[in-house]
Amino acid sequence: MPMIGKQRLVALYAVCLLVLQCGYHLSGTGSSLPEHIQTISVPMFKNMTTRYELDLKLTQRVIDELVARGKLEVAVEEESADAVLLGEIQSFRAIPVAFSGESAADRYNIIIVTKIVLRDNVSRKVIYSNPSLVYQYEYGVPEGADFESVESLAIDVVAERFARSLVSTILEGF
Repeated sequence: MPMIGKQRLVALYAVCLLVLQCGYHLSGTGSSLPEHIQTISVPMFKNMTTRYELDLKLTQRVIDELVARGKLEVAVEEESADAVLLGEIQSFRAIPVAFSGESAADRYNIIIVTKIVLRDNVSRKVIYSNPSLVYQYEYGVPEGADFESVESLAIDVVAERFARSLVSTILEGF
């Protein structure tokens, strides 16, 4: 084998070895949680806003995402779980960002600010904490559509995407 071929083979082997040793994994397959955490409880998020059922939607979507990932069993009681995910919705705003020719808002930006804490019930330590997790989503209101109905649908989308992002952050450490 020529010298250049051996050098390339050795370099390729070194790169493969490095990738395996650095803990690289495909998105969605790893976990940054301690191994002893097999169950998690997600009590209803506290809703510090006036937006009706925002706590219910966010909490349920987070639970749905945890179940869909299949890495942890969701426990009903906090005491029986290895970890507890606590959430507090600190603010909710729907801000107009674009206007139609009639000076009516037709695009809005929803901004939700939450406080999130993941506590290890076994070691009594905080595993993850974000005192000001901000999630944004922009949506349009078609002409003649009912603003409240469109906003409610947009909140459903926000809840799903928020949950996916939060669970990925917690499980994968991104």
